Order: sequence, then C-alpha cells, then structure tokens
Amino acid sequence: QVQLVESGGGSVQAGGSLRLSCVASGGTFSSYMPGWFRQAPGKEREFVTAITYNGVYYTDSVKGRFTISTDNDKNTVYLQMNSLKPEDTAIYYCARSLLVIKRPPFSPKDFSSWGQGTQVTVSS
Repeated sequence: QVQLVESGGGSVQAGGSLRLSCVASGGTFSSYMPGWFRQAPGKEREFVTAITYNGVYYTDSVKGRFTISTDNDKNTVYLQMNSLKPEDTAIYYCARSLLVIKRPPFSPKDFSSWGQGTQVTVSS
C-alpha cells in the first residue's frame, strides 16, 4: 500500500513562494497520474493541478503561478507556488490516480491514494 507524505507547507506573505514536496513510500508515481488538491476552511476540496499522459493541467486561478513537476528517481512530486495570494490559503493534498489518460474536469473521486495534507497560509 503506497503512502504519500507531503512537506514544505508554512506561512508566507503575499507575493512569496513555497515549494511543496510529496514522497511516495511503498510505491511510485511512474505509470500513475500525480496531482495536487487543496481545501480551504468551510470549502470543498478543489483541484489544483495534475500530470496526465495528455498533458499538464492547472485550475485557472493558479495558472502562471504554480508549477507541478516530478522526480521519478526520488518517487517525488513537487508543487512550486510563486506569487502567492491570501486566497491560496488552504491545506494542500498530494494524490495519485490510475486514470493516466484522464482529461478535465478532475474530481477527488478520480484519485485513489492521498497524503495527509500540509497547511499553506498566505497573509496579506
């Protein structure tokens, strides 16, 4: 059973940057679709980005600011977040899916493995 463990969250001022990491233990991201979701207080978990065999997808609100990448040698997926805004404040979750040819829209139901989440707080 794969275990996903996120790190890199924290508090930052608006305009700042953070890089989240997610390591897969007992498994890999190779031949899977890795993705990131986030959940703000009182809101549903929302899609942020994913890498599929068809390409890389981002939700509109993070396009041009966030970048997802993978290092298969390290079984790790990253989320580089630049120009952070207070509305980016949320718990960020790493996820893995077997649906490698999936196209938008992406739902949490598309992903079978999840990390525990890491808090990102952006102050104005």
